[in-house]
Amino acid sequence: MTTSREWEFAGTRGAITARIWADGEPRYVAVLVHGYGEHLGRYDHVAGVLVRHGAVVCGPDHMGHGRSAGDRVLIEDYEDVVADLHTVVESARGDHPGLPVVMIGHSMGGLLASRYAQLHGGPLAALVLSGPVLGRWQVVADLLPLDEMPDEPIDTSTLSRDPAVGKAYTEDPLIWHGPFKKATVQALDTAMRRVTDHGSLGALPTFYVHGEDDRLVTPADTRVGVEAIRGGDFTERFYPGARHEVFNETNREEVLADVTAFIDRVLG
Repeated sequence: MTTSREWEFAGTRGAITARIWADGEPRYVAVLVHGYGEHLGRYDHVAGVLVRHGAVVCGPDHMGHGRSAGDRVLIEDYEDVVADLHTVVESARGDHPGLPVVMIGHSMGGLLASRYAQLHGGPLAALVLSGPVLGRWQVVADLLPLDEMPDEPIDTSTLSRDPAVGKAYTEDPLIWHGPFKKATVQALDTAMRRVTDHGSLGALPTFYVHGEDDRLVTPADTRVGVEAIRGGDFTERFYPGARHEVFNETNREEVLADVTAFIDRVLG
């Protein structure tokens, strides 16, 4: 039976809450990296699939997100968030020495996971990117020139074809429902440029998945960054009709089966 627990550590800019899911003896570590405005609690079903597949699953609520400290959704330098992520990975490696580590990043989490792989890729056995914010993001391009951030709630129908996903998103008190912070937009722009400029992930096995009907983070925008970072072991899969959150889509079981099949291939 999958059990989960939370723990807290001193992050780069305040207390960070992290979560661990486990059951039995794992054969690998899976690190989940959530997206902008949300929190790791939304990934309980993803963690359940991975635990049943043989993983111990962990990940943080980023600074200013979920149960972690900090002004809501304020991130002034994404290198700080990568540093917090590194603390979680090193803790998991200390608890489970010798196990391969797979990192799975969604949306903004895909940006963070890519940057982590560039800076600390040695411990990683594989990387999974879901609708990642890479290369350029039209949202950032539109907001960057503005002095005041518009307070326009997200259209939750862009998340998934499953209306229950949008309803749960709207009703979740740990999700940020307000406007972007100007400093966060500037930091996102800087982080995307850093990842693109740094370039290829080399031999790291990477699986990139995206909904073809993603209107929040479009495949065309992401393609710019994907071409900059792709290495020698790169696989991609697009899902017709799927929107931004492929792990919450109506075909989520297919998507997660593709992810576990990729992990099986990498781990042999």
